[in-house]
Order: sequence, then C-alpha cells, then structure tokens
Amino acid sequence: MQITITFRHLEATEAIKEHVENKMEKFKKYLIRPIEAHVILTVEKIRQQCEITLSARHFHATAVETNTDMYTSIDKAVHKLERQVKKHKEKMKRHKNGIHTGKLPLPPVEMVEADV
Repeated sequence: MQITITFRHLEATEAIKEHVENKMEKFKKYLIRPIEAHVILTVEKIRQQCEITLSARHFHATAVETNTDMYTSIDKAVHKLERQVKKHKEKMKRHKNGIHTGKLPLPPVEMVEADV
C-alpha cells in the first residue's frame, strides 16, 4: 500500500507520519489490493484538517475531518473511511452471494402429484 502524506502549513514530523501509517494499516485487511492512500494534513489558524482519499481497484473513498487537534482529526477521518470500506465490502459480499437488496427471494414451491 502506497501512502502519500502532504503537509500544508504544518511541520512534517516523524510522529505524525508514523501515526498516519499505523492507522492506514488496518485497511489492508478490508481491501484485497489497496493501491493508494493520499493524506492531506492542513492547518488554518486553530482548525486542523485531515483529508484522506483511498483508491483501490474498483473503489474510491474520501473522508474529511476538522478538529483543534491533528491526531483527533486523523483518527476521526480514518473512522469515517473505515465505515465506508466496511459498507462497500458488505455490498460486495451480498452481491457475490446472490442476495440483492430490493428483491425478495421467492418462497419454495411444493410439488403436488395429481391423479390422472
């Protein structure tokens, strides 16, 4: 998994990089082939924003979170992204198993022998 971290108006520290990389590791278990994760960390006055874009083979997800603490922003954005990835994985699992939403399965048909 390739993780790109962009710092805007913020000092690039090793602690923040490690925190982001540790949080992004959890997506390896959900996605088969995660291709790229782009994390943008921005500071504007007291607002500290984290924007994460995750791109996999046929799936793209984005999460943006703003808080007064950068670590909290990162954690909340990862949580939002995790919910999106889990929802996508459940959709794919339902589709693969033939359980489509909106369509109810037909009741089983009983065979009755007729005397002719």
